[in-house]
Amino acid sequence: MNQTTPRWDIFCAVIDNYGDIGVCWRLARQLVAEHGFAVRLWVDDVSRMQPLHPEIDASLESQIACGVEVRRWVPDFPEVEPADVVIEAFGCVLPMTYEHAMTRCARPPVWINLEYLSAESWVEMCHALPSPHPVLNLTKYFFFPGFTEGTGHLLRESGLLEQRETFRASSGNFRDVLGIPPPNPDELLISLFCYDTAPVDALLTQWEQSEIPVRCLLPIGHRSSFHLQREGEQPIHLQPGSIHQHGNLTLHALPFLRQEDYDKLLWLCDLNFVRGEDSFVRAMWAGKPLVWQIYPQEDDAHRPKLDAFLDLYTLTIPEPALTAMRAFHLGWNNFNALSWKDFIRHRKAFESNAAGWADYYYAQSDLASKLVIFCGNKV
Repeated sequence: MNQTTPRWDIFCAVIDNYGDIGVCWRLARQLVAEHGFAVRLWVDDVSRMQPLHPEIDASLESQIACGVEVRRWVPDFPEVEPADVVIEAFGCVLPMTYEHAMTRCARPPVWINLEYLSAESWVEMCHALPSPHPVLNLTKYFFFPGFTEGTGHLLRESGLLEQRETFRASSGNFRDVLGIPPPNPDELLISLFCYDTAPVDALLTQWEQSEIPVRCLLPIGHRSSFHLQREGEQPIHLQPGSIHQHGNLTLHALPFLRQEDYDKLLWLCDLNFVRGEDSFVRAMWAGKPLVWQIYPQEDDAHRPKLDAFLDLYTLTIPEPALTAMRAFHLGWNNFNALSWKDFIRHRKAFESNAAGWADYYYAQSDLASKLVIFCGNKV
């Protein structure tokens, strides 16, 4: 390894789903491709990377993918030389042997605790704050993605919106691969990606009765099938490639899509239902209306985070569309009843807002660039 090349280590513990590793994998690739850094991505469950990037071999301890050195994070962590910058993603705890190795460096690495994205006001006050280690002579800095200048901003690659528009100009081949017919101006094309707690059956029932026909693209994820259960009816078992049609709803079950193809799916659709953080941010860059299911927590601890985002996201949406957007989000997150009819009647206002939102934040710096600047000032 060229010692003049800045070296970054990113540690990711896969808790559940694909959000944490999705963010870390995008960040690692961008640091290599756009900033020329040498990046090691330490992952405790390499198999979770495979659906995102099928070329990954989950049996290997170490491999190179997209210029990133992907290493298995094992309990018996090896003695390795720490990088110049160390990212502890989403509150995971570094191996003790690695922490002690950091203390032996002639210049201690810049240690970053990369936090979850939030629009809450307290984020600005905590962003970039130092946190001295209780025992070792090390300092960790909290780095918060966010929506305001006093935060770390949003994760995105350079030229992303230009890629989006190029794709939209010639998306026919991608539709063919997914088995989706040519665009129909009389129907809505919607992607649906959610947690099991979402009121999916209620939504699908309303789509079946919708005045505007709905074609829903449902990435099944790591599960082999998706079950629809209607009261008094036999369950419907969907597998990748399955198509279910009932009333004004046509439902396409899709296989798990690699990250680049999932981005295209979001770009293709008129409306995107997303969850967590990674798909949430990617839906913002699609510039189309989105409905976000936040990760549910006990005692509704996630509600303030949802409210903070909606306060910001609806700033330029006029009434009564603003009320409809908020009400539908609350319904989708199980805080009140769900009304598709009240929501979709404001489609034009939502489309204008989403396009302006993407353009506004695209004009700002991105998360990786702000991380690079912050850490460069500390080295």
